[in-house]
Amino acid sequence: MSIYNFSKDDAKRFAQEQGIYTKQIGNELRFKYCPYCRTETNDKDTFAINLDTGQFKCLRASCGAKGNMLTLAKDFNFSLGRDVDEYYQRKRQFRDLRRFPRPTIQPNAVKYLESRGISEAVTKAYEISTRPDDESILVFPFYDDHNELQFIKFRNTSPKEGQSKEWCQANCKPILFGMNHCSSVLSKRLVMTEGQIDSLSVEEAFDREINVVSVPTGAKGFTWVPYCWDFLNHFDSLVVFGDYENGNISLLDEMSKRFNGKVSHVRKEDYLDCKDANELLQKHGKDAVKRAVLNAVPVDIAKLKKIADIKRKDMTQMRSVKSGIASLDRTIGGFFFGTLTIITGERGKGKSTLASQFATYAVHQKVNTLIYSGELMDWMLQDWIERQVAGSEYINSVTSQDGFVSHFVRGDCQPDIEAWLGDYAYAYDNSLNNEDSDNYETLLDTLEKAIKMRGIQFIVVDNLMTAIEDDMRSDLYRQQTAFVRKLAYLAKKYDAIIILVAHPRKSGFQKFSNDDISGSANITNLADIVLRYDKPDSDQDDPEQPPRKLHVLKNRLTGRLNKDISLWFEEPSKRISEDPTDFSWDFGWKSSDPEWDDTDDDDNPFL
Repeated sequence: MSIYNFSKDDAKRFAQEQGIYTKQIGNELRFKYCPYCRTETNDKDTFAINLDTGQFKCLRASCGAKGNMLTLAKDFNFSLGRDVDEYYQRKRQFRDLRRFPRPTIQPNAVKYLESRGISEAVTKAYEISTRPDDESILVFPFYDDHNELQFIKFRNTSPKEGQSKEWCQANCKPILFGMNHCSSVLSKRLVMTEGQIDSLSVEEAFDREINVVSVPTGAKGFTWVPYCWDFLNHFDSLVVFGDYENGNISLLDEMSKRFNGKVSHVRKEDYLDCKDANELLQKHGKDAVKRAVLNAVPVDIAKLKKIADIKRKDMTQMRSVKSGIASLDRTIGGFFFGTLTIITGERGKGKSTLASQFATYAVHQKVNTLIYSGELMDWMLQDWIERQVAGSEYINSVTSQDGFVSHFVRGDCQPDIEAWLGDYAYAYDNSLNNEDSDNYETLLDTLEKAIKMRGIQFIVVDNLMTAIEDDMRSDLYRQQTAFVRKLAYLAKKYDAIIILVAHPRKSGFQKFSNDDISGSANITNLADIVLRYDKPDSDQDDPEQPPRKLHVLKNRLTGRLNKDISLWFEEPSKRISEDPTDFSWDFGWKSSDPEWDDTDDDDNPFL
């Protein structure tokens, strides 16, 4: 177990501190030039850090620098955090306490600790004394595993108003109390408490036949870690016996992160309504303290929980956004928050149109919505969305001399539509998506930032191939899986709805399965819902022609599938409807109309 665990953020931070331009290609952070030889070439990057392992190398034979982030930290005085810096570089100079004489045990120290259930034998063994100038102040000497004095802590047993209860000798090396009484040869288990009197209580309960230490500066102070790291790693099991308050055990979270796999803790029920080990000793005796330690249980695995402990959910009460297609909503229940939906279908057959209509309906339900289009320019996306919002009644059509028909929203309606879209509708700005720009960030980074900063809860990513090219360019199938996995993670982490458009692997209107989506077969495994949308080969859009078809190929939430939802399309408004004669639903954007609400409307095909 190492005190340092590589983080790709460290690699990026190193590049920033060195002022070197970088770009991410696959799992590598490529540098414009090597920070060692400082040689820059025009045709390729010669220095890279592996973002999985932290290993780096310069590809120039005359340089050949290689190593890891610890190497860079040492060679460039780059900080990897206080704990790591202190462990590997030991820059700080502490006060030398080795010349201090061993403390003389004072009666007041024995008397006070006896009042707390600690015997004279334990007090003497740990050399607890009092200040010569004030016998009400206990002195706790901290000896390391070589029995050398490194740290001193004071405790005022009768503080007056405004006085500190505990403090430490200035400029001393922070270590664990009781290290000199521990032996990993006798036992591979070490008990850790928050306070010194608590560790003495455990020692008392076990008649001094146990390894027990306490931290020097309370539950939130972990400055001792780099100086006790090697000592702690001599033990196979670290039992946290922290203070139990408000349902939480102090020290436990931080110890679990730093010493993953080695930490166990006293069960909450074994505290017997007491705060700490000393209170347990005083109220319930030695056996209760011993039982608490011996019954300690491993820290729960972060991704493991008992089925009986899972919080139940009533799907009828779960938040969702209606799709606006009644047959689809009856099948899937609407788009539930925290889910990823994939829409697939032949190229040019209407997937993007369907996805954007879902987005307009999300705005209609006052859900903050973001659309990424890798193919449409921003003004084209704006026209597309506004036509779907307006409806054909408010759209003018113009036919050119050569017969080309164009459609656009009436100018007098545009201000009302813009106001209706307001702060609910956003578009991803492709003009800034340039890896060579100084403010470049990945699409995934932007999506997460939008969720956190703008409250975006409904996202359309159109489409997978252009999104992948924005973020990652090597080992395409693996990167597709990684991208979709991150989309699913964002949806669940932030309780968002994400719609992803993905092309199929093969053509053909009839037979189609989840495995036919272009890219890795893992893509549909990661989705909660998979929809297939297509139209027959005819280019005509009128009621006499065969309708478009929407198929629900996967529905993880309810299991219900529907392979034959018939839909029709209206070109001027780009609206899709179950009723070939009605594309006239009203979103309520006109300034003279009452504000939209969610009351039932039998005339609205979306409700």
